[in-house]
Amino acid sequence: MSAAEVACVVGACLGAGGGAAVMSWLLAAQVARRRRRAVAYGKGSGRGGQADGRADEHPLALRYAESLTRQLYSENAMPISPSVRSGKAADTRAGGWFSGRSRLAGCSKEVNAAGFVEARARFAMAGALAGGLLGTVLSTELGILLGLAGAAFGGSAPKRAVKAACRARTAEAERHLSEMLEVVALGLRSGLTFDRSFALYGSHFDNPFARSCARAYRSWSLGLVTREEALRELASSYGCDQLRRVVESVVRSLRFGSSLTDLLEESAAQARASYRTALEERVAKAPVKMMLPTGTLILPAMLLLVMGPILLELAGGFA
Repeated sequence: MSAAEVACVVGACLGAGGGAAVMSWLLAAQVARRRRRAVAYGKGSGRGGQADGRADEHPLALRYAESLTRQLYSENAMPISPSVRSGKAADTRAGGWFSGRSRLAGCSKEVNAAGFVEARARFAMAGALAGGLLGTVLSTELGILLGLAGAAFGGSAPKRAVKAACRARTAEAERHLSEMLEVVALGLRSGLTFDRSFALYGSHFDNPFARSCARAYRSWSLGLVTREEALRELASSYGCDQLRRVVESVVRSLRFGSSLTDLLEESAAQARASYRTALEERVAKAPVKMMLPTGTLILPAMLLLVMGPILLELAGGFA
């Protein structure tokens, strides 16, 4: 390959990279502008921000899927995925997987299967383009390999975002469950009903779990669903087994009229102990996880630093 051809290839790669960077910047600016409008609307309507605060807590890939869902619904975006164009995104493997986990990720009302599948297709295309352009600078074969790797990495980004959102919501429920149970038990000991005690937590605490509890209380106080249905729906929207057990115990106690105060206080103590045990287990696993980067990055450098002079002396002696 001559110098002129190399210069043309490098120029094309730089131009394409610059165009991709500009498009990414425009997309980020558009998402930020829409977010500011949503926050301004929430403040103007007296809601103190967004309805539930979940939009800013989701990973970037999931927020992009939410934006695509709105654009596809309003027909402001041209889908590139064949299943989305044919209207069969929910029947695909990726769409079915997302439908089964959208509630646990807290995005069942913001993102549908079409938006998720379309986000996967676009991330895969962007990853293939970036990897292909980067590898083409060195060789065609490397460009093909990096393009395939980029497509696989980009296509899996929305799935990783959903899994991260599920883990984050589970950790959120485990962290604040004991707090909620103690507040409800305190309200019951003060002479309040269960409904008023449960509403007390949602109105005086500002976290995603408290906002979910407040929505559940509003749904049954307005008569949209029964109290048992609202509590079970709240438990099913989090991947926390202890929350499900507590809700079932509360539903049975409310149905048969048994005392709730001792049950809630005991459940709060168990939830606090379980969360502390989970944190201790996570801390204990940290040194084990650090062995991989230590062995692959630090240990070879130390061996070269220690054994390098000896190897050089041996090589000089043999020479």
